[in-house]
Order: sequence, then C-alpha cells, then structure tokens
Amino acid sequence: MTPSTQAVVENVLLVGCDFSSRPTSKKPIVIATGALSGGRIQLSKLERLTSLELFSKWLEHPRSWVGAFDLPFGLPRELVQTLGWPSNWPDCIAHYSCLSREQIRATFAAFCNARPVGGKFAHRATDIPAGSSPSMKWVNPPVAYMLHAGVPLMVKAGVNLVGLHPGGQGEGPDEGRPPRFALEGYPGLLAREVLSNRSYKSDDKAKQTPERLIARKDLITALEHGQTRLNLRLKLTHAQRDVLVDDASGDSLDAVLCMVQAAWAQTRHAQGAARYGLPDHMDPLEGWIVTV
Repeated sequence: MTPSTQAVVENVLLVGCDFSSRPTSKKPIVIATGALSGGRIQLSKLERLTSLELFSKWLEHPRSWVGAFDLPFGLPRELVQTLGWPSNWPDCIAHYSCLSREQIRATFAAFCNARPVGGKFAHRATDIPAGSSPSMKWVNPPVAYMLHAGVPLMVKAGVNLVGLHPGGQGEGPDEGRPPRFALEGYPGLLAREVLSNRSYKSDDKAKQTPERLIARKDLITALEHGQTRLNLRLKLTHAQRDVLVDDASGDSLDAVLCMVQAAWAQTRHAQGAARYGLPDHMDPLEGWIVTV
C-alpha cells in the first residue's frame, strides 16, 4: 500500500453493526467503531442502542463513515418476481417497508408452502457462497424482519447503500450531508474461516458453554494476528478484549467482525476497486455480502 493510499484508508471512520429487528436493553443493536492505524484496525468504541429510534438517530449523526451491517439489504429476485413486486431496488424496498410483519410472514409462508420440500426458500446469489440464511427467512434468524426494520431507516437517513442506493436523498436538506457508505456484512463468514463449524456464541444462557468461550478467544486471537484471508490485523486493549470474550451472546464480537469487513472494503476502495470491492456481477435488486 502506497503512503497516499494508506493516508486515505486511515482517515476514515469504520463501522461494524450487529443488528436486531427488535432491540431491547437485553438484546441491543451493537455498533463497533474504529479506524485503520499503522496497518492495524484499532477498535475505538462499542455502542449499544436499545431501540430503532436510537439507531435512526445514530444514522442521522453528521459524520462520514464506511460500515458493514449484519442485515440483508435485498430480497431474492426469484421471490420478488413470483410475488409480482417491483423489480427495481428503490421501489421494491418502498413496497416492502409498507407491509406489516404479519403480512410479510403470511406472504412468505404462502410462497414457501407452494414449493417442494428441500426448496422452500428462494435464495439470493450471494447467500450460497456466503453460507448465510435466505433474506426472506422470518424466523431463526428473522432476517426478513431485520431488512424490514433497518434498510428503510438507512434510506431515510440518506445513507449510500453501495451498489443499490446512492444516498443523499434522506429527509431534510441534503446540502452538507457527510457521505456515509453502508455495505451488507456477515460476521459468520469471517468467523467460519477461523473456527470452521465451532460455535462461539448463543443467546441461550444454557448454551453459553466453556467450549464457546474458548472459541471466542481463538477467534479474537486469529483476528489480532491477521490470520484470515482479509489479511488485516485487529488491535484491542486488554479491556476491549475482555468485553469481547465475556459477551457470550457474541453480539459485541459480531459487530467487530463486521468492522473488520468494513476495513477490507475501505482498503479495496482506496486501492481503486469499484464499489468497495463488491463484484461487477452483483444483482442490483438482491445486493451482495461484502468480502464474499
């Protein structure tokens, strides 16, 4: 990396977000922020947002950033076409945001019930290589509700959803609005590089085992040593490391994993890659998970 490229990379606020469609004090939205410095990603802060209103206010804050968010940004094209919904991203999201969760569940359940066993869900092109849940899934995990809750708030705030929505069209005056670039992240993709099929988290206290604790420690150590294909090293204080280890839900660690993915995207952008490293073949309706 040239000195000028490094300067561009290191002047950018990096964001990683572990999202919840129903945030509470027990299950908040967790946001990790940091920056690249001296070739390492320094975690600066972890924030816990206990409502969607607080998340909306966070998005509106006047500062520039590049972030990876653990929620789907689009629905499968096959699903959208079968339902007869608008096939361009802005209109599709506008239509989707007007539905209630009950309507989403009923519509998607009817779609699945009409399909054969083993092929109930429609998938996006990015879901298979990422190993992620289909973005139309409404339970375990409810990623369809996460899209429904989070993406419209990003659009409202004028955030640039890379490759899907240019941003700068939020409510209120746009003049002087700092650029914010959001990418779809998926912490499980990066975690599997290190842990394979070992689990490192659970919201169920009965499943917050010593084995999962050890897995979190192993994952953090690998990130600190840059032992992933992203070739980036994470820098933590002892206190920050303890927080990531002690959060048995994995939410704090997932936010940091997304921040690492955002750092990779910013590095690719500084090196001249179009759309922060998202592939040219990305479907502009479905979206794509960064680093896949």
